[in-house]
Amino acid sequence: MTGLPTPVTSAVMLILPLPLLMAGLVGAIHADRHVRLVKGWMQAAAWIALVGAVLAGVAYFLGMADSKTYLAVHLPANLGVLALSVDVNSITVLMLLLVALVGLIVVRYSATYLVGDTHEGRFHQWLSLTLGSFLMLIIAGNIWMFMVFWVITSLFLHQLLAFYRERPVAVLAARKKFLLHRIADASLFAALVLIAGTLHTSQFAGIASVLARTHGALPEPLQIASGLLVLSAVLKSAQFPFHGWLIQVMEAPTPVSALLHAGIIYTGAFLLLRMVPIMSRVAWTGDALMMMGLGSIATASLMMMTATNIKGSLAYSTYGQMGFMLMEFGMGLYSLVLLHIVSHAVYKAHAFLSSGSVVDHFRIPALPTVPQTMTVGKSIGSLAIAIPIVIGTAFAFGVPLVHQAPLIVMGVILTVAISQLLGQALNMGKIRIARLLWLMIGLSALISVGYFGLDILCTMLVGSVFPTAHGPAGLVHHGLLGLIMVVFMGLLFVQQMLPRIQHHPWWQALYVHLYNDLYIDMAFTRMVRKFGPHTAIPASRAAHEDGLWEVIS
Repeated sequence: MTGLPTPVTSAVMLILPLPLLMAGLVGAIHADRHVRLVKGWMQAAAWIALVGAVLAGVAYFLGMADSKTYLAVHLPANLGVLALSVDVNSITVLMLLLVALVGLIVVRYSATYLVGDTHEGRFHQWLSLTLGSFLMLIIAGNIWMFMVFWVITSLFLHQLLAFYRERPVAVLAARKKFLLHRIADASLFAALVLIAGTLHTSQFAGIASVLARTHGALPEPLQIASGLLVLSAVLKSAQFPFHGWLIQVMEAPTPVSALLHAGIIYTGAFLLLRMVPIMSRVAWTGDALMMMGLGSIATASLMMMTATNIKGSLAYSTYGQMGFMLMEFGMGLYSLVLLHIVSHAVYKAHAFLSSGSVVDHFRIPALPTVPQTMTVGKSIGSLAIAIPIVIGTAFAFGVPLVHQAPLIVMGVILTVAISQLLGQALNMGKIRIARLLWLMIGLSALISVGYFGLDILCTMLVGSVFPTAHGPAGLVHHGLLGLIMVVFMGLLFVQQMLPRIQHHPWWQALYVHLYNDLYIDMAFTRMVRKFGPHTAIPASRAAHEDGLWEVIS
């Protein structure tokens, strides 16, 4: 590819968010009076973003790729420079494609969703600004540029989450998210100050380059910075015990939920992926992420069993999946985190935008069915069938399960998931079991092939960007890996035995506590109400279903 203009990709990546930002800024002038203009401009801008992302991806894989800085301003106090800089690598290009695609889908859905609403123009204005600023965050090659759009994206999203000002539950949930994200902002800012002051660079590529030449333990300021990065990511990812707002914010318009759960919620995980050169050198941060992620997975799985509405169930799913991503990051499976983000984003965008159709489906009268209880024998049988499927597929793809403990853990988790499918077949009547069992075995094999195949493909695409973790894993790390397997097996047992245990007094008592989110969010709600105007919450079942399980007077 000699002679080709290498900055093509960086130029396209910089240009493609600009029409969305311009649409939002122009729409700020009487947006509700010029709905058709704002809506039309935003849809055109979303198409430009997607086409531009595709062109940037093609240019990148053709070799016309080079990171570039277009404007730089020197900062005081040894903080480096604030630069308009585009970082071109497989991570930013892939994430750009993903967000541009999800963004276009959400924009197209929004075109008819709010037709006739008094503030339809204002909604499209804030949606355009939010999507454009998030795309700028993804392409940022400068840590201070990343910080600016990290904050701006959150502020624009707040306007969407609190779009219905007359809904007190939505306003209160948005306020909780606002306060938690400001703490995340302060934590990230402190981390970036330590990083820039210690490494004397404010470019992501510069951080990786300096650390690649550094051997041994990192300086104490960088270890503190890595802890602050973990805090920022945990708060942004709505992890336990800061997850309440993510469940309760479901009163926002459905397109906002789709954009949040299929895009912006990954901001914390994306931050960690950009900071892998630092995070991979501080072993205890991986252990912390594993513990936090596992705690979120366990609580989300149990709380989801008590959810009484579809969007609430989807929100618990996102909360648990974000914990899964942080846990994978803590195990050093960075490529798998990126694959998880892509797959979850596509699934969750579809799930939220089609949630209304799901409601209509369940309104159709159906014959009552008697739930079947999984016996211990059936559970063991489903695991016995799943284990050789997973192990056989892993060896067929050359995955070194035996030599890498994190891969053993992921193999066990995949086995648990597949055994759930097989358990459904074993739990059917004797007449249907044979045919259905073979169908589930075939589907399980296909899932296993897809899982390992996509993992290998993602590693080929982005694996070279990520350094390997330094230093041997300690006793705590191995203990956590074992705990992860135990927790997943335990959750499998609880879910399969639920029809048998649901009438026991101890489960009914636990159900009440889980339904109330273990009461953690109640205390936080009381505290948050002190930071804003009085918000009356009606004592109704609807309030309960949105996550507020007390009357706040």
